[in-house]
Parts: sequence; structure tokens; C-alpha cells
Amino acid sequence: MVSYKELGLVNTRDMFAKAIKGGYAIPAFNFNNMEQMQAIIQACVETSSPVILQVSAGARKYANQTLLRYMAQGAVEYAKELGKNIPIVLHLDHGNSFELCKDCIDMGFSSVMIDGSALPYDENVALTKKVVDYAHQHDVTVEGELGVLAGVEDEVASEHSHYTDPADVEDFVKKTGVDSLAISIGTSHGANKFKPEQCTRNAEGILVPPPLRFDILKEIEKRIPGFPIVLHGSSSVPQEYVKIINTHGGALKDAVGIPEEQLREAAKSAVCKINIDSDGRLAMTAAVRTVFVEQPAEFDPRKYLGPARDELKKLYMHKCESVLGSAGKA
Repeated sequence: MVSYKELGLVNTRDMFAKAIKGGYAIPAFNFNNMEQMQAIIQACVETSSPVILQVSAGARKYANQTLLRYMAQGAVEYAKELGKNIPIVLHLDHGNSFELCKDCIDMGFSSVMIDGSALPYDENVALTKKVVDYAHQHDVTVEGELGVLAGVEDEVASEHSHYTDPADVEDFVKKTGVDSLAISIGTSHGANKFKPEQCTRNAEGILVPPPLRFDILKEIEKRIPGFPIVLHGSSSVPQEYVKIINTHGGALKDAVGIPEEQLREAAKSAVCKINIDSDGRLAMTAAVRTVFVEQPAEFDPRKYLGPARDELKKLYMHKCESVLGSAGKA
């Protein structure tokens, strides 16, 4: 058993309380490797933003859980080396079983998500409460989920979304004891969040998705005032990256995301954690493809992963400063 406190990490409790009070959201950036972790820490130190380092079950398999633990500890030390002791959370994204959540808690995670949203309501409550009971013994915070997001990201896949029913939230929070709640109001996993027929085209011919259901969010806020809300699937899918990828040999068809101004509006509410993964993948892929096309003789991984890291840092600084409002809040 390793406590996250020994690694210099924090849980989400104070972080979320400050975010709700301050009208901003904490960035939850997914990472799988060293370059992603470096970019996240550099961006958040330079913007003075708190951050949630987010690990999916797939990332855990890919990177190895022991290495991830030491990378998170390294992230804390790296931030200090860069000149700022920013609050850093290590969070399990979309945990799908008690065993996985327990394992992560025992390995030094400071926050876990148990996603029972696809289960019948009572089973979701029972599973979430079981995780909360264990996590709280170790001062680890827990995120639950009500409602289902469409789309595909890592091992999370759903063909259809189901909006969160505001009538369920109070009962769910009371029965489970969760510290935060992920809801479904129209965000979606992956780079292809919406089918073209669900969107309209603006004057430039770019697909515009249907707006987020702020009415559902407001009703949820009424029922559980001041309670931390989480948005998953909140990448904006910058069209400049899609264009770079497609003009450099890629085949991303009809990729469309959530407009940043809608995320900024959400961040001013009780939404205090916003998950961003696909945007980072697009930024890195665009940079790597550019190097491969413009410098076809290059074979040193540092020469294409370095620019990918730099592009990711630039994107994440923009998210902290202009979208989430978390810059200067560390």
C-alpha cells in the first residue's frame, strides 16, 4: 500500500471547493507517456494552474501502473524544479470495477472514478458506495457518474447517450457519498463526437454541434447546490489540427467537438472538472505527421516527439488561460 501523500499528490476536495467558489474548472488531462506528462506539467506551471493527471484503464495497461506511480511522483518534483509547487492529483478515469479502483488507491492514486453509469440505477449506487467506503478510509476522493456519454475513447464506448436525469442526482449523492458527479448534458467521447446530420454548418462550412443542455445542468445545480460537477468528453477538436492531419496523410472524417465558449460558460457554474483527451491526441498527431512529411529522413524519436510535446504544451496553456479559467489559481 502506497499513500498518495507520500508521493506529494493531493486529492480533489479543496481543489474543487476553490474552483466552484472562483468560477473556473480544473483541467483533467489524460496522459500515457513521458512527453504528455512533461507537456501537462510545463503548461500548468507556466500558467500557474492546478491540474488533474488522468489515467484511463487503457493507459494503465499501456504504461504500467508502477511506472505511472513514479511518473506522478516525478511530476510533483518536476513542477517544483520548474519553480512552482502546483497542486497535482493522480486520478483514475472511468474505473469500471471495485477491484480496479481499490488497486489504484493502493498504488498511490489520490482520486478515482467509478463509472457504473451503464448499470441499472440501484447497481450503480451499490457499486459506487462500495468504492467510496474503501476510498474514504484512505482520504481518496471519488467521482461517480449518472447518465451515459456517446462515443469511443480507450475502453469506454457507447453508441447512444442518455442525459442525466436531475431527479436522480440528490438521491445518488446522498446514498453513495461521492465527492463529485460526472453528468451527461451533450458532451461526447472521441474526436467524432457527433454525426454530420446532428450538426449545422456555419458560414465557413464548418460543422457546428448541437448546444450543451445547460437547462439540465441548471436543474442539477438547483437540486445539489454547490456540489462538484464533472464534464467528460469535452475536447473541442480544433479544426486546424484536423486539417494538418488530413493534409499530411491522415483520414479524420467529420471530426467535430464541443465549442470552447460553451465549455467556458460551463466552467463558471458548479462544473469544476473538465476532461480533455482527444484534443491532446490531435495536437501531438498533427505535429508528428508534419515532421514525417516535411523531414522524411528523420528517424530520431526525439525529433518528432519533441515537437509533439511542444504543441501539446501550447494547447494546454490555451485551455488553462482561455477556456477553463484555471490559470493563476494554483
